[in-house]
Amino acid sequence: MNRLKTKYLGLNLKNPIILSSSGLTSSLERIKSAEEAGVGAVVLKSIFEEQILSEVANVDSYSDYPEAADYLREYMTDNSLGNYVKLIQDIKRECTIPVIASINCIDGGHWVDFAQVIETAGADAIEINIFHLPTDKDLSSEVIEKNYLDTIGSIRDAITIPLSVKLASGFTNPLSIVREIYYRNIQGVVLFNRFYAPDIDIEDMTMKSAGVFSSQTELPNIIRWTGLISGSFPLIDIAASTGAHSGEDVIKLMLAGATAAELCSAIYEKGLSVIPEMLEFMKEWMTRHSFNDTKSFVGSMNVANIDSTVAYERTQFMKYYSNLR
Repeated sequence: MNRLKTKYLGLNLKNPIILSSSGLTSSLERIKSAEEAGVGAVVLKSIFEEQILSEVANVDSYSDYPEAADYLREYMTDNSLGNYVKLIQDIKRECTIPVIASINCIDGGHWVDFAQVIETAGADAIEINIFHLPTDKDLSSEVIEKNYLDTIGSIRDAITIPLSVKLASGFTNPLSIVREIYYRNIQGVVLFNRFYAPDIDIEDMTMKSAGVFSSQTELPNIIRWTGLISGSFPLIDIAASTGAHSGEDVIKLMLAGATAAELCSAIYEKGLSVIPEMLEFMKEWMTRHSFNDTKSFVGSMNVANIDSTVAYERTQFMKYYSNLR
């Protein structure tokens, strides 16, 4: 019996570790290596709405030759997506783990058609990553959230395979957003997305990128929202992302209510060998605590299953710091 098996988005995973969308999932060779190392599923490197639509826009220079422009527009759209479709087909032919496609978008539009093509190619599910930095001071949160939910709804209506939404952590009320996502028949959410962040070199006086890898210091925030969301919406699957760097971290996330954990930074930093190490720790921990399967403990420490919710809800340190000298 495979004690580590789990279900995520209705998919049967041999274990809860998912290799998240990144350069690590950009080719068949890398995905085959990840499968050999033991991952339960992969999320393909994202195909970007802007990537495809910008290529199409580049043909505007052929405005004096409309027939040529139409031909190039159709070719570039098909070719951009064609590489992605071929990757899905190759993985499905040569690997046995579930393949989750990833679309990074800003709003609804032509790319919704791409989701249908991805489904036809054989993807087992699609993960949607929606984010547009709100730099317009006149744009209300209500408008942003409506656009977010309208986009999700248009994709849900276009495909039949499972759909998950990778959430940004900046919503005023993540529980409200997840409720609306659930009402739209979305099977899962990923907590949370990590975005490019700027930094400043104070000697050169230039802008640069901040660190791109997550750290374990980010894990408590993921535990908080995993515990709150899974306790409030037990029928929606949660894949916890960001901050998990060990088997112990994955166990914590599952106790809080995640049925899977998406890993990226830990594998970039330590290599694929970290995966069997994590899986071995998880099996040993389950043995010590007499758990025969993951269903026996997933969500057992979310907000609905503990006597006190203070640990999840407290946001101020004053109580703890007041007695320090």
